[in-house]
Amino acid sequence: MRKIYGIGETVFDIIFKNEQPQAAKAGGAMLNSTVSLGRIGLPVSFISEYAGDNVGKIIDSFLSENGVGTGYVDHYKDGKTKLALAFLNERNDASYTFYQEYPEKRLNIDFPEIRKDDIILCGSIYAITSEIRKKFMDLITRAKENGAIVIYDPNFRPTHSSDLETLMPMIIENMKTAKLIRGSDEDFKNIFGANTPDEAWNVVRKYCNCLVYTANSEGVYVRTISYTGRFAVKAIKPLSTIGAGDNFNAGMMAAIYLNQITSDQLDKMSEEEWSKVISMGVDFATNVCLSYENYISLEFAEELKNKQVI
Repeated sequence: MRKIYGIGETVFDIIFKNEQPQAAKAGGAMLNSTVSLGRIGLPVSFISEYAGDNVGKIIDSFLSENGVGTGYVDHYKDGKTKLALAFLNERNDASYTFYQEYPEKRLNIDFPEIRKDDIILCGSIYAITSEIRKKFMDLITRAKENGAIVIYDPNFRPTHSSDLETLMPMIIENMKTAKLIRGSDEDFKNIFGANTPDEAWNVVRKYCNCLVYTANSEGVYVRTISYTGRFAVKAIKPLSTIGAGDNFNAGMMAAIYLNQITSDQLDKMSEEEWSKVISMGVDFATNVCLSYENYISLEFAEELKNKQVI
């Protein structure tokens, strides 16, 4: 049976609006994606690290309750679970302050054997972090060699722009390893100065055959070696945009899994096939934007099951 993995950092999000805390929950880009996949019953595991402290125990229980495997989590003893304070502005976009205390030895675990057509999601700052870089690349390179679908989301924040020259070789290396790159318009502008889907594709196509470019209300653009297209998104008034991109990724992964799309098929798909992938991504992202949650709601997950989508 195919399996799904996400590798990324774990944080505990505390969300503020008008200087008042609104919610506190497990977070981190790849964690958000895996929880949504776990909620619809797909075979997903999370590869990460967080402390065995009280916050870590809350996160561990939460993941298990939501069907996410934690057998590949490093529950380190020396250090504390990372905290992320998210401050929402008037548009409900978030800026962050982080507090972290990692041990000297990171990701001290045995990795899973990722096989052909398994799906693994990676990205954000974790995928370009020097302290875990070698272990991360060993895993992702092996996954690629075995024929897995490696999905890379750069999720590059402007706060890291001053380090871009140093980080760029790692970003490029990640792109070369990926079977599919999914990034926002802001990601490609921040990294490459690309202002349109085609400008982004002109860069990405040097390294990867599939690009999904999300541009908020403007829509979703797909560029591959065999297909070019645009898909509309739903007009909504978001309560929070935290987790929107993460859950778009989760929806795409769910569609790839449920429609039995293989690694060999991905860059050869037609508009009809891409429509299934993108529409589920949009549905997941839309649901998350209508709450302070970082993942799809239990009600939405149940609705998908009742419709026999899952």
